[in-house]
Amino acid sequence: MPTNLANKEVRVRFAPSPTGDLHVGNIRTALFDWAYARHTGGKFIFRIEDTDRDRVTDEYIQAAIDTLKWLGLTWDEGPEVGGPNGPYLQSQRLDIYAEWAAKFLAQGDAYYCYCSSDELEARREAQRAANVAPGYDGKCREISADDLARYQTEGRKPVLRMRMPDGSTTFTDAIRGDVTFDHNFVPDFVLVRGDGSPLYTLAVAVDDVLMKVTHVLRGEDLLSSTPRQIRVYQAMGVKIEDYPTFAHLPFVMGQDNAKLSKRNGEVSIAWYRDRGFLPEAICNYLALLGWSPGDDRENVTMQELTELFTVERVHSSPARFDMKKLEAINGDKIRLLSLEDLLARVTPFLIKDGVITGTADELALVAKTLPLIQERIATLADVTSMVKFLFVSNFEVESESAPKIADEQSQIVLKRALEVLTATSAWDHSSLEQALRAALIDEMALKPRIAFSALRIAITGSHISPPLFESMELLGRDASLARLVMAIK
Repeated sequence: MPTNLANKEVRVRFAPSPTGDLHVGNIRTALFDWAYARHTGGKFIFRIEDTDRDRVTDEYIQAAIDTLKWLGLTWDEGPEVGGPNGPYLQSQRLDIYAEWAAKFLAQGDAYYCYCSSDELEARREAQRAANVAPGYDGKCREISADDLARYQTEGRKPVLRMRMPDGSTTFTDAIRGDVTFDHNFVPDFVLVRGDGSPLYTLAVAVDDVLMKVTHVLRGEDLLSSTPRQIRVYQAMGVKIEDYPTFAHLPFVMGQDNAKLSKRNGEVSIAWYRDRGFLPEAICNYLALLGWSPGDDRENVTMQELTELFTVERVHSSPARFDMKKLEAINGDKIRLLSLEDLLARVTPFLIKDGVITGTADELALVAKTLPLIQERIATLADVTSMVKFLFVSNFEVESESAPKIADEQSQIVLKRALEVLTATSAWDHSSLEQALRAALIDEMALKPRIAFSALRIAITGSHISPPLFESMELLGRDASLARLVMAIK
């Protein structure tokens, strides 16, 4: 990764503005930041950009902290950890931003702008009508004494704008190469609102400098803010060789090739967590969105990610989110879990869904079932539908499956199965399979699908379940026979 800071410790930061649950794009950025810091032996800084306190609530901040912990993306500096460059919530750094804003004003790099919103919009409309790129026209760069007095009499609260020089800004993006922005399209921008609160463009640049950030890996949507950030560096007196290296990550797109949103895919990481996706599977899959380990493999551990991650392997083209691939990776990760670990992970889902209360006997029965279904589930939440038939007190066949056992052929199969099972003394899965195959397949010449589908629905209430004979063994003789009687008209 090209850098002007080769001899300094690598310091990267993840700095979300959590106005809701962190989404796929946020976490992919955090993951790359974390992996790069770990790969280089540097520091991973977690900073909360919460100057907009109307939208960034304490609840969302805590949710962001919890999400990173759940994913295993531990940070070296930030909330709950501290560090030498704190505080790490921007709402606690307002005096710092005010101090730098005053310096920029005194230096002549910034000026007060009294233009009202209506005036700005009217001038932008005129620019559009004249086929000129809309943007601030510099009206308040020089204010006459009469205009200043009028504005103050009217009680206008000025914003503070940064003065953009003529010319252009060029920087080297570690993913895109040299990028140039003509300042005709980067007008003087607001640093501080009329109420004195700082904007992103001021706070992010000041924080990155004071926190000694060396590498900024962030989403492509922030590419256009880079010349503004560099302008703040200049006003702070930062030398060009001390600017952070920028790397703007490609967009994550939905299946319709539009930017991933609630319209074309689930974006909230909390949604995936609630539906039983493993944190290691999410990290594995997100790592592959725009980055490659250098071969065609899809199974990457967190340790391997830290060993292999380089920005040079990040693609510049957008990545497409594929739910089926994530489910496949999640299923692979589930199959790698020990049964003890799997039990610990599925238990909260079973309790939440009201399948069990968490007693020792219930957990023991779930533990016996897990080896039968570990190969069959794609998410932890799938376990509920697989094992609930063992715990229901008032058993019912699922409404969509009920017609499949009501036809004449199914009723014949169920009646014959009841005769055979009533006469069967041994109730282990091998004995059950042997007896039922002899009666339904050998004697009645039925195909296994016809012979056992109706029986599966009668016993478990669904056409999806653990293996049939093992399910009957776990359910027990009395309950199995009672359900067969119930299923027979």
